Amino acid sequence: MRHLYIYVAAALLTFGANGATANSPLSILNSQLSDPDSTSILATLHSETLQSSKNTTPTTLQECLEKGLEKNYSLRIVRNQEQMAANNATMENAGLLPSVSLSAGYNGSAYSNNVVPRDGDAVQSRGIYDDGLNVGVDVSWTVFNGFQLQANYARLRELRLLSSTQTRIAVEDYIAELTAEYYNFVQQRQRLRNYVSAVKLSRERLRIVHERWMIGSLSRLDLQQARVDFNADSAQCLKQRELLASSRIRLHELMAEDSLDVHFSSFDDEIELLTLPAFDSLWVMTKENNASMLMAAQNHTLAEIDLRSVRSRNYPYVRLNAGYGYNTNHYGAGNTLMRNQWGGDVGVSVGFNLYDGKRRSEQRNAKLSLRNAELQEYDLTLSLYTDLADLWQAYENNRMLLALEKENVIAARENYDIAHERYLLGDLSGIEMREAQKSLLDAEERILVAEYNTKVCEISLLQLSGGISVYLK
Repeated sequence: MRHLYIYVAAALLTFGANGATANSPLSILNSQLSDPDSTSILATLHSETLQSSKNTTPTTLQECLEKGLEKNYSLRIVRNQEQMAANNATMENAGLLPSVSLSAGYNGSAYSNNVVPRDGDAVQSRGIYDDGLNVGVDVSWTVFNGFQLQANYARLRELRLLSSTQTRIAVEDYIAELTAEYYNFVQQRQRLRNYVSAVKLSRERLRIVHERWMIGSLSRLDLQQARVDFNADSAQCLKQRELLASSRIRLHELMAEDSLDVHFSSFDDEIELLTLPAFDSLWVMTKENNASMLMAAQNHTLAEIDLRSVRSRNYPYVRLNAGYGYNTNHYGAGNTLMRNQWGGDVGVSVGFNLYDGKRRSEQRNAKLSLRNAELQEYDLTLSLYTDLADLWQAYENNRMLLALEKENVIAARENYDIAHERYLLGDLSGIEMREAQKSLLDAEERILVAEYNTKVCEISLLQLSGGISVYLK
């Protein structure tokens, strides 16, 4: 049994071409420890790997945004909807221009008749055919209907502006989402490097424990514990590779890449934080530039236009009509063989809708809609101020945490270096060494989380204040 265990331990600790078998998960892991950016799936049960290209040029955030803004399918749909609203905002659709119609017709009739006068002989006619042709142009124009035409045109133009604002909101949401995912990829890659470093440290510890166990200075329990720690770190490393691959796939989806399996490498290796203005300045920017507030103001304008449109029914309407036509008829019987007629006509109609049963209720509802639009503006202002204050508080808190964690990671690295030296001298147990290693890994994890949380708060603050486009520069 002891010989069997020695064989297993030796197999675990022999790293390189002469150690583990070529298809074992351990050999696959060891062969890729030096390349934490690889996106391969390692050590499956059937020992399958999927290698991706490592020669891809690193992509900056600006390049990702430019590509995504051009290719993303959701944004292309929103832009098409904006163009449709622009196409609808015309005087023709509002009814401000006259309508012109051209009509033409032909009719014919075939008949026979018998005419019996009171005096004289009866007259019989057979196979009589009459036909007629008419051509005409008609023009109708509503000159006035209580300013409803002007209200319709104003509504179409406001809807065009509203659609443009909706496109802006979609673009800003996309920039915020892609930026957050880009830095999530940076975070996940840095976390993978930390885990790979932890695997290397655990492997070195396992080698040292094995050598000491071979000479009898450490027990089998120490060797087993070192092996468990090494396997746990290796498993964590493999899980992190999966998270990194998921982030890469999400980036490709946002950028509408043709293939989601294309290798991706970010230009940034660390999360870079921007310097934001003070809270009061951000609030002023929010009131002036926030797209949601702009859309609320446009909805208020639409409510005013709807009220004007309903009130227009309290006024009379005036319509002009004109036409010009030509008629020709041919007769198969009688004294007239052919008749031609041409000429024009002009008319004016004036009317007033005295009662339709729902005018008053519609006016009351339109006034309530206008009031609701005003209340929604107030509510949105309060909501934005609350969100901005919450995000600012989180931003400031995460900045302080980040500064604290930077100090902690320096102390944790120094603590590990001291523990490692004592461990090599045999003055520190394996459990204590593991605790020092875990403390370092935890400190590195906390600083990554603090950096990313601070970045997410920064992105949200810029989006609320209308300055999210700074990431495009």
